[in-house]
Amino acid sequence: MQRLLVALLAAFDAAIAAAVGLVVLLAPLTLLWTLSFGMTADWGALWPLTGTLWQFGHGVPLDLTVADDVLRATGIAPQAASFALSVTPLAFLLFTLLFAARSGARAAKAGAWALGAVSGTAAFGLIATAVAFTAQISAARTDLALSIVLPTAVYLVGAVCGGVRIAWEDGDGGLLDRLHDVVDSWGDWGPVVGASVRGTAFAVLGMIAVSGVAVAVMTLARGSEVVALFQAARVDALGATVLTLGHLAYLPTILVWTASWIAGPGFAVGVGTAVSPAGTQLGVVPGIPILGLLPENTSIWMLIVVILPIGAGALAGWAVRSRLVWEGTPLATGPRAAIAIGIGALTAAVGAVAAVLASGSMGPGRLAEAGPAAVPFALALGGEVLLGAAILLLSPRNRDELAEERTDRWVAEMTAADLSFGGRADLPISDTVPTGLSPYDTAPLDDLGGFRPPTREPADPRD
Repeated sequence: MQRLLVALLAAFDAAIAAAVGLVVLLAPLTLLWTLSFGMTADWGALWPLTGTLWQFGHGVPLDLTVADDVLRATGIAPQAASFALSVTPLAFLLFTLLFAARSGARAAKAGAWALGAVSGTAAFGLIATAVAFTAQISAARTDLALSIVLPTAVYLVGAVCGGVRIAWEDGDGGLLDRLHDVVDSWGDWGPVVGASVRGTAFAVLGMIAVSGVAVAVMTLARGSEVVALFQAARVDALGATVLTLGHLAYLPTILVWTASWIAGPGFAVGVGTAVSPAGTQLGVVPGIPILGLLPENTSIWMLIVVILPIGAGALAGWAVRSRLVWEGTPLATGPRAAIAIGIGALTAAVGAVAAVLASGSMGPGRLAEAGPAAVPFALALGGEVLLGAAILLLSPRNRDELAEERTDRWVAEMTAADLSFGGRADLPISDTVPTGLSPYDTAPLDDLGGFRPPTREPADPRD
């Protein structure tokens, strides 16, 4: 009965995740539809538009076709009437991913993470299939298979990651426990896997924070350009609201572009363009307000920003090292080097996936290439994070770590001394020392082979 309840709750979570994503699109579109066309408008096109945008938000590319009357009214060249749009607004994808991870974690706490992931993914896949078959418009076509597979894959990844994270720590009584036992049998190499994943999380969060600060700084520095592009669009209050909501949906995408710029490779805003710390080469840029944040020119000295990903790697190394010290797990140089390499490799993989989702086509002609290139971004980000993590993980142990290790050794020796006198570790110390000796005076025990308080060792760093 409990497993059935877990499956039903996971399916319910998936339904809520899909419904919230669709309603977030449907509500403002309904308001826009009403204000633009009135209550007598044809409401039949509202749902297909909502479903198509929901699919696009999960990485499904759109094949757009501009109607002939629109071409004549706007003066657009006929060769630009059809083009692809594949730069994804990642806000919808991230919401589904995080909601699925939360559902997977809940199923893992109930002891059935695999069942929860399968049940939730199946429910989400059924909803994605229904949306794919019912939300089709001629002006923005989507591939039917991708419309089903990509949203479902996003939910599956989130549910599995959330479930495995909890089950790995708490146990699942099955496959993960057996795998955990195998990893534990590796000795000093056992903590490498968990520490690498933990460090990657810190490195990615550090890069997100750095990118967010960079976007905020550019908004303060070039906010007037953004306002000017809003004014040049000649939209009313409703149109400005729609543009603002679209910008918010693309904010995670902009953060990926910014992270690529900070890492060094930069990104493109059209064929033959480049925006990077080493230099900026732009042609004609679309009049999208958010693109007003693009720097007009840069200096080679701006490459100093690559120290920020190194700092994110150092943060990851510090977090992992602190956790190892707290757990009393002093590792040799080999395992610590493996952890640093693991952090760099996993961070590079995350960067590559993010770059693929945040790049593609954003219009006809030269706009068919936009966003960061996956391979240069992954290599640069992974290498810089690896450098920062290695600095913290491979540096000599400091005085606090050595003092903590000596304290643990002293406690172990004291416990052994208590047992050697026939006492018990759970009795007060006054009951385990020889008669006539003070329970707090350890000097008389030196000649009896007892324990000594910790003293400074020759290799310890001095003040």
